[in-house]
Order: sequence, then C-alpha cells, then structure tokens
Amino acid sequence: MSNDSTISDVTIRELTPADEKAVEALLLSVYPSDMEARLVHKLRHCGALVLEQVAAASDGAILGHIAFSRVTNTTIGANQAVQVACLAPVSIRADKQRTGIGSRLIGSSMQSLGELQEDLVLVLGPPSYFPKFGFDAELAKKVHGPYAGAAFMAAPLTEAGSNNLPIQVTFATPFEEFE
Repeated sequence: MSNDSTISDVTIRELTPADEKAVEALLLSVYPSDMEARLVHKLRHCGALVLEQVAAASDGAILGHIAFSRVTNTTIGANQAVQVACLAPVSIRADKQRTGIGSRLIGSSMQSLGELQEDLVLVLGPPSYFPKFGFDAELAKKVHGPYAGAAFMAAPLTEAGSNNLPIQVTFATPFEEFE
C-alpha cells in the first residue's frame, strides 16, 4: 500500500442510489468499452448484487467502486450450502490508480462479505494482483463453472469456503455477455 496522503482522505462505504450515476461514469472512464457499466447496471437491477461499495473522497467524489454478485452453487449434497460471491468489477479512477485505494476497497469489501457470512469469493483477474488478497488459482480448480485458468481464482472467507469443495456453480445471467 502506498503512503500517498490521499488514502487517508478516502472513505470506503456502501453504495447509495445517489452514487449510481457517478459509478457509471467511473466505469465508462476506466474500461475500453461499456460492457462493465452494463454488467453492473444489469446485476444491480436484477437483484444479483450481494455487496457494492465505493471509495469516496472527502468532497464526495467517487474514486473507486467494487461490486460482488451472487454465484449460485448448484452442487447436490453436503457442499451445497457453501455461499459464493463473485468480485466483478473493481474500478479506480485513472488518476488515483496505484495509490492504495483499490487495496483498501478490496480489503474492506472482503471483510464485509465475511460479516455477511459468505464462504467463498471468486474473481477473474490478473494473477499477479489478486493473490495478495487471499485469492488462489489452485483452490479455484475445485469450483466448476464457465471459467477456468490462472486468472480464475478463489478466496475462502470461512472454513467451509476452503474445505467444502468441490462445488458446481453458475454465475448471474448478466455474465453471459462475457462468455
């Protein structure tokens, strides 16, 4: 994490309806297409989001955003009770990237997911970045669904998230656009 003084001026909090337009603008500014903005909008409005948080500056400006959606565990048997969420996407305003805001946003949201009794979090992202938050590609091999490979990682939040695998999962319908 950086020693950048702007980090101390940032508040991590739950998204409010008033933040939605600013989050859409952020997503449109940091990704090369509107796919992520459309994904978040669809996930939010179909009720699939488990958690959505923002990093806000002291003046209220949205500097970062993170969303987690429900992943349906379709396993039959003892492991069917494992609660699974997917991190997608995480976005930091271009001029604030590499200042530690993303790390704070991910760390805070992972703690919140633990408090919500989620067992396992999945992500499809850079293998060089997400392991520092507990994500592991080897563990993700025990999660069977539409994604695989080194970029598909899993982070356990509970003992069940580590031990009650393998499981079969399906992602929320809006993800079909990415498959």
